[in-house]
Amino acid sequence: MAQIDKNYFSTDLDTMKKNKVEDILEEDEEILVSLTPNKKVYILEAIFRGLPIALLWGGIDTFIIIMMSRSGFFELSFAVLFVVFFFAIHLIPVWMYIWGIVKRTMDYKNLQYYLTNKRIILRNGLIGIDFKVFYYSEIAAVTVKVGIFDRLFKVGDLSIQSTNQRAVLEDIENPYFYLSKIQKIVQDIKTDMAFPNNLRPKENDGYQTKYTPK
Repeated sequence: MAQIDKNYFSTDLDTMKKNKVEDILEEDEEILVSLTPNKKVYILEAIFRGLPIALLWGGIDTFIIIMMSRSGFFELSFAVLFVVFFFAIHLIPVWMYIWGIVKRTMDYKNLQYYLTNKRIILRNGLIGIDFKVFYYSEIAAVTVKVGIFDRLFKVGDLSIQSTNQRAVLEDIENPYFYLSKIQKIVQDIKTDMAFPNNLRPKENDGYQTKYTPK
């Protein structure tokens, strides 16, 4: 255990790597691999996810405006002000759809996934940089989901579930490979915790663990 004293929290701000994952690594922690979502799939999913609703909503409002124009409504003095105000509010679902695409495009540059020898680290954020971490010992389940665009571009979403939080490593290449690797790490660590080397019998007729006493 590290010695805790008045110098424990001291930092050299000149040498700090701003918003870098290295700033949050533990003393003996090592990054094994860094993953980035496929940009095309990441943006396409945002575009098509809400597209049907946006088109339907926009089509309805366009039809209403055309009908108002044919009825002579715009000849009234307050018509333009009313239409601008009304549709600015009524088109909120469309504005939200557009903002979702813009936001997803902007925050892509800060999105990174790191697999270390101790945990999984997700780095993201639009204005500030956020880090979410999953220690392998706390992971309860790992699953893969492959959508239409994922299949076309040979990527997939890796879902990580711990005891108290969940996150998705979106649109990564070789998702099944990383699924099997992470599952093995989780199993190995939990087995080590449950059956330390000194407590493992030389012969075990039960669970066929691959671990052997050192």
